Amino acid sequence: MKILYAIQGTGNGHVSRAREIIPYLKRYGDVDILLSGDNVHLNLPCDVKYRTKGISYHYGSDGKIDVLMSLRKFSLTNVIKDISHFPIKQYDLIVNDYEFISSWAAWATGKRFVSFGHQPAYLSNKVPMPEKKSMIGNFILKYHIKQSNPIGLHFERYDDFIYTPIIRSEIRRLHVTDEGHYTVYLSSFGDEEVFKKLNKIKDIRWEVFSIRAKQKYTRENVTFFPANNDDFLKSVASCTGLLTGAGFETPAETLYLGKRLFCIPITMQYEQYCNGAALKQLGVPVVYQEDPTLDTQLENWINAPWKISVNYPDNASMLVEKIVRENEAAISLTKAIPAY
Repeated sequence: MKILYAIQGTGNGHVSRAREIIPYLKRYGDVDILLSGDNVHLNLPCDVKYRTKGISYHYGSDGKIDVLMSLRKFSLTNVIKDISHFPIKQYDLIVNDYEFISSWAAWATGKRFVSFGHQPAYLSNKVPMPEKKSMIGNFILKYHIKQSNPIGLHFERYDDFIYTPIIRSEIRRLHVTDEGHYTVYLSSFGDEEVFKKLNKIKDIRWEVFSIRAKQKYTRENVTFFPANNDDFLKSVASCTGLLTGAGFETPAETLYLGKRLFCIPITMQYEQYCNGAALKQLGVPVVYQEDPTLDTQLENWINAPWKISVNYPDNASMLVEKIVRENEAAISLTKAIPAY
């Protein structure tokens, strides 16, 4: 069986999940990888056959989406060309993790595909949503990428097609301790902005992982590290808590490890506002960067007891088998229906 696994390359979450899913997909056939976008800082454990720019968000250093940079890197002509020329028909199974090119190529040619990952969960009206809704944000989240046969992932099973997060094996294998420091990953903020926020709470040791830092350095009670998966995992495994954005994979992994979690959604990133609503429902502090009480709420988070616990079983193999079997059943049914 020829399998296409198409991955959105904005942020590290989609690639992080792919690293866990791909080995299971390979049990069922030959897997080709499509990686779309150019804003990812993790490597895949296999060759990428197709690489396109697709549609990606880019972040500045002020905690916001850099709209101008995102627009400059977008080419409608290239996107249309990529969709029309992509060899989608040769694949027996297409698994799409919020990837633009293959979803539209499959839709345009009538090929069956599976929408898999966090974003398909938002097709359900049962998932938590922010009090202040955005019609544009909601439309983009649900519809700018074609979705079909959804299998969603979220912090809880809000609907029958939604499952709990896929936690990486390397997270599950971590030896968890508490050495008293707090880990920070705020990729949409510059180092200076992060330092100004953290240095106000001087009795805490902060370990900041920065996509901008070239080498490790320390300023007072804040130590900056270049963003590196191995070092980050060591820091998280031994920290008291994690301060990060309101993405999906990193907060889910933090909750799985039983660590304290504090989230600052990226401004203008509606999906993070939606994630924030779900995290708030779980009891996680979620504070926007423009909130004047941010410093006070950070201190409250550090000093308050932590009572949140989650149950995230190892479901990667089960979900891959579900995807494969349902695809086989759909293809068999199609072949059984006589043509007129």
